[in-house]
Amino acid sequence: MNEQTAIVTGSSRGIGKAIALQLARDGFNVVINYRQNREQADHVLEEMQAAGGQGIVVGADVSNSEDAQHLIDTAVQTYGRVDVLVNNAGINKDQLMLRISDEEWHQLIHTNLDSAFYCSRAVLRHMMKKRYGRIITISSVVGINGNAGQAHYAAAKSGLLGFTFSLAQEYGNRGITANVVAPGFIQSDMTAALSPEQSAKILKSIAADRLGTPEDVAATVAFLASPQAGYINGQVIRIDGGMSSI
Repeated sequence: MNEQTAIVTGSSRGIGKAIALQLARDGFNVVINYRQNREQADHVLEEMQAAGGQGIVVGADVSNSEDAQHLIDTAVQTYGRVDVLVNNAGINKDQLMLRISDEEWHQLIHTNLDSAFYCSRAVLRHMMKKRYGRIITISSVVGINGNAGQAHYAAAKSGLLGFTFSLAQEYGNRGITANVVAPGFIQSDMTAALSPEQSAKILKSIAADRLGTPEDVAATVAFLASPQAGYINGQVIRIDGGMSSI
């Protein structure tokens, strides 16, 4: 695997950071992407290198087509190839439907949905030449079930499912797989700010009786990124501790 290269968008913190570190442990050259906080991204690279991994840091706002192309081009110029793309970049701003402004709606769609389109389109040209690739997109259980106060977020995350299913059908015969990972409640700054009452309510809906960790998500992404996952295509894998079973 040490000749393979993976790009993880939005990988300066949280789930993206955990994915980047796991892929580096698995032997990938990893391209760490950030939009604003270079210092956080550099810390991820330092942690990666301290563990024996290799990578570079590339600043790019992947909700912008030109920036997304720059990210892919830099990876190819540095390592000569891109084998895995993890579309992880995303934001969320909870708001009731009637209070969502046009600006908020477009911002959520651009960051969560457009970014996956721009990056996937740019990387597919390289993957098709080698007739090999893994495109893994991070959605959410909200994109499957919806959630009050998250209509714009749910719309974007749901759109990623149809987008990925289409990629799987278009490029599956070229050795390229496209799959979705849909996390449930994962430990984060957002969940840390919940009240004890809110946390207790959430835990009642999870069969595993705990929140997930970024590492739980990263482990699944790492398998989908591997050659062993070559016959998994066009799938949505929920990482939610059994929320769907309650």
